[in-house]
Amino acid sequence: MSDQRPQYGELATPEEQRRAAGLPPLDEVVIAPPSAPLPPAVQAGNPVNESSTKRSHPVDRFATIVMLAYGLINVVITGLSYLDLPSVMNQTMKVVGIEGEFTNFAQAKTWGMIAAIVLVVGWSITAALSIRRLRRGRLAWWLPIVGAIVTVGVVSVCIAVPMMSDPAFVAHLEQMTTP
Repeated sequence: MSDQRPQYGELATPEEQRRAAGLPPLDEVVIAPPSAPLPPAVQAGNPVNESSTKRSHPVDRFATIVMLAYGLINVVITGLSYLDLPSVMNQTMKVVGIEGEFTNFAQAKTWGMIAAIVLVVGWSITAALSIRRLRRGRLAWWLPIVGAIVTVGVVSVCIAVPMMSDPAFVAHLEQMTTP
């Protein structure tokens, strides 16, 4: 009866399954010893690394995602306004109370484009690093804040270049410094 194959619905023994698959019987299989000894934690049945499977705290995840979403909205709105930097500079000068109009249009268009690109790149790097930390189970709430500070610092320099070379703004600064 051992030479017959199991009929439909019957269970085959492990030896019959191996023979049908063309494998040698279990008693002829030689198991090789492991090439490197296992660490004591693995030998004792403990998990290899609890921190690799640990998930980040839900509040941290929520705060990070909310800050990234807010940053994305800010980048889109601000980046679009920087594409028309001469009009933004003109409005800023009126709000601050500077007499005259912004006239450094060529530099403002160039530096406005650079500032918009810096905003997008800064947010993208911040988002990538934040998501990476969240996936690894590390705290990430601080990363959008640091990314925003660094990005705004670089963008401020980009905006300051055309403003500091505008004659009306320079005249206003000279008025402020003279008694």
